[in-house]
Amino acid sequence: MPSGLQVAAGWAWRLLVIAAAVVLAARAMADLRLVVLPPVVALFLTTMLWPVVVWLRRHRVPAGAAAALVLAGFLAVIAAVVAALGPVVAAQTDDLGRELVTGVEQVTDWVASRPLAGATPDLDRSVDSALEYARENAGRIGGGLLTGAALAVEVVAGLLLALVATFFLLKDGDALRDRALGWMLPQRREAAASLGLSVWSTLGGYVRGLAIVAVFDAVVIGLALLAIGVPLVIPLAVLTFCGAFIPIVGAFAAGLAAALVALVAGGVGDALLVVAAITVIQQVESQLLYPVVVGRSLDLHPLPLLLAVTAGGVLYGIVGAALGAPVLATAARVAEHARASAATAPRTRSGIVRR
Repeated sequence: MPSGLQVAAGWAWRLLVIAAAVVLAARAMADLRLVVLPPVVALFLTTMLWPVVVWLRRHRVPAGAAAALVLAGFLAVIAAVVAALGPVVAAQTDDLGRELVTGVEQVTDWVASRPLAGATPDLDRSVDSALEYARENAGRIGGGLLTGAALAVEVVAGLLLALVATFFLLKDGDALRDRALGWMLPQRREAAASLGLSVWSTLGGYVRGLAIVAVFDAVVIGLALLAIGVPLVIPLAVLTFCGAFIPIVGAFAAGLAAALVALVAGGVGDALLVVAAITVIQQVESQLLYPVVVGRSLDLHPLPLLLAVTAGGVLYGIVGAALGAPVLATAARVAEHARASAATAPRTRSGIVRR
């Protein structure tokens, strides 16, 4: 057998085994999402709230009390925001859904009037079917209602588990880290501690920075929509805030929704103004704000980032799409640390690492 074919066969079966392992792991995590997602969400919340806990501890507040105060304050802020914006958003959600459907209809009618689209009746029928489905389900799509008692119970249980896990991570994070390091060999503890600090810094910088970027986008884009005269500003601002946590896809979806609403309410001119305003704001954010508040925490090429967001969305829906980017950034930091460790490790002439 030719040597090239042997090498190709060796690579082929190894890649098949790796692919099967990845698929099985992804399937297992999807089935165990109630066990996997809450601790991950808790870890991200902990990285965001940890500096406040450290500050309280430095002022002689006990660890348990500091964790409870910070978590209670975070929940109080969330509750206040929901109480202030919830009724307005809920009252306008159905209107937002109808405006989006109407905007899509206007765009597709314009496309259907073009000569190229007129030559493809199958496209017209597909668009009509999609619009009919969207029209029938506009309220449910716009409201994002959860269907099914089992799903509702799962979401509530996951949120409660995430909050409980966040409390214990805030309270006993140092002890848990020291215990995990104690299970390792003494010669590997320093490297593991360095890797953990790198991952922690990456997650913390990413989550806190992205929260700042989300608030900036929601406020500035909301003011721009208000100045242009676009209706439903508050729901669109909330959608922009939530979309900021899903890189690339979230910003595009929120901008498209704002443009469609502007198209219905004010015509093509307002829609173009909205697109121009959002483009300028996104450029300011990406060129000035994002590098400062996020830095190198998410130094990733857009292509793997988009694939990570897509994979997360396929596995866990919107939450998975939001977690895809930080998980990929964490994996990148682990790979960088492993490569740096391998490059600096002493080796013999045979290539075996000296112990």
